[in-house]
Amino acid sequence: MRDDFDGPHEDGSYKWAIQTEGGIYHEQRGSLQPSSSGEPALVVEGQYQYVAPDGQVINLLYRADENGFQPQGAHLPTPPPIPPAIQRALDYLATLPPSKDYQ
Repeated sequence: MRDDFDGPHEDGSYKWAIQTEGGIYHEQRGSLQPSSSGEPALVVEGQYQYVAPDGQVINLLYRADENGFQPQGAHLPTPPPIPPAIQRALDYLATLPPSKDYQ
């Protein structure tokens, strides 16, 4: 149904989008951007969507850069919250000076 491509351009940027009759949609854009080292690095952002066999609509947004692949979606598992007692212990440990005893 849809098949759009634009690029790659001289500056390294591009974008594309595809969509099928079966309900699959995927779009992506990328460009070179300064990294923490000052060197240009490819940054890619996009999303895709499809209907899972159980009928759930899966929509995933993502970014990939010098920090790796970073997906976001309601269907992705998330870790349980940190129990309050453990969080208090972590907060306390963060206030201590670094140990100089490295054996």
